[in-house]
Amino acid sequence: MTFVKSYTNDEMLEKDVNLLKDNNISSNDIFILSHDDDRTARIVKNTEASGIDYNKQNIGQNFEKPGDELREKLRELGVSDADAHEYEEDMDEGKVFLIVKNDTAKGVLS
Repeated sequence: MTFVKSYTNDEMLEKDVNLLKDNNISSNDIFILSHDDDRTARIVKNTEASGIDYNKQNIGQNFEKPGDELREKLRELGVSDADAHEYEEDMDEGKVFLIVKNDTAKGVLS
């Protein structure tokens, strides 16, 4: 199951990533996604977790719009098509998303 949570506050997101790591959730299961590559990279750097900057992952296609690529990345991470569209619209409004492919994440962050 894929756990998804949106943030407007980068510090809260970083705190939650560190909480996940403290609860033995692998950084390989943690992904950060936003419209702003620099913002995403900054969050990843501040959490000192390797491999969570999903903005840098290329998915092999050329997309006409950045939103198309973000929606495809969300789908690859297990997010439904309808939710991917909604989340991408939220990213347009400046939100950044924490996506975790680990069933225990919900319990840790609830």
